[in-house]
Amino acid sequence: MIAFVFPGQGSQYVGMGKDLYDTFPEVKKIYDDAERILGVPIKRISFEGPEDELTESKNAQVAIFLHSCAVYTLVKEKITPGVVAGHSLGEYTALVASGALSFEDALPLVRFRGEVMSHAGEKNPGSMAAVIGLSADEVEKLVNEVDGVVVANYNSPQQTVVSGTLEGIEKIMELAKEKGARKVVKLNVSGAFHSPLMEEATEPMRKILQKIEFKKPEIPVIMNVTGREENEPERIRELLGLQLVSPVRWVDTVKRMEELGVTQAVELGPGKVVSGLIKRTTDKIGVKNIGTKEQLEAL
Repeated sequence: MIAFVFPGQGSQYVGMGKDLYDTFPEVKKIYDDAERILGVPIKRISFEGPEDELTESKNAQVAIFLHSCAVYTLVKEKITPGVVAGHSLGEYTALVASGALSFEDALPLVRFRGEVMSHAGEKNPGSMAAVIGLSADEVEKLVNEVDGVVVANYNSPQQTVVSGTLEGIEKIMELAKEKGARKVVKLNVSGAFHSPLMEEATEPMRKILQKIEFKKPEIPVIMNVTGREENEPERIRELLGLQLVSPVRWVDTVKRMEELGVTQAVELGPGKVVSGLIKRTTDKIGVKNIGTKEQLEAL
């Protein structure tokens, strides 16, 4: 079985999607429609930058979502996945690919998500850090010693991301190094995503989610909050509302793929972060990346 997986914020780069836009009319339509719907020059931001503008949550999330949707449009006639999943923001692309959410509804939703996350980050300043080389259990014990910090992403057995107050993140980075972490990296993000500091963003997200139509997925979607497939539209809506303040259970997601019989995961969109996490979690699932015209032709 093949799984399609979709990246989240942090995978963006200036120039992403330009080769596909210049080559494929269906991709040109996706980007042109997006600019018309949003009234935002997302083509210029994605293709030309500057990087600082692309990195803003409200732009990065839309740019990654559009790139992933463009690649999915080009490969869906050639490959039929048995299951889909996305990392944080990528969950919205996965829901579009599954048929649970329309592109037209998802696009402004993704833009709104980026805006409320940026606003929450400004109101409640925080940060995130990746701890590499310690087990999740070891990181959880460190988190219990520091106020204002939680686990944000269970990315792989040896990579766990923590999120919280600026002081708390500095403290836990020190503790992780003392504990013997191979590497501790502060992430270039505008807030403490997937932590209680994002609570400010959850109520507006829940309100807008209530206005969106969700359908039963045609392809199973493994959700971040549970690490399991969810089929009921109301439950999907509820989990998206919880996502901003809940950890991304990516290790559980990969293990569930294994249980379902996935032998190949294809990451659609910019970069190869998600496929790298899968590779570091299991040797039973092969990985491929499709994000450029060259990679598409190699397929």
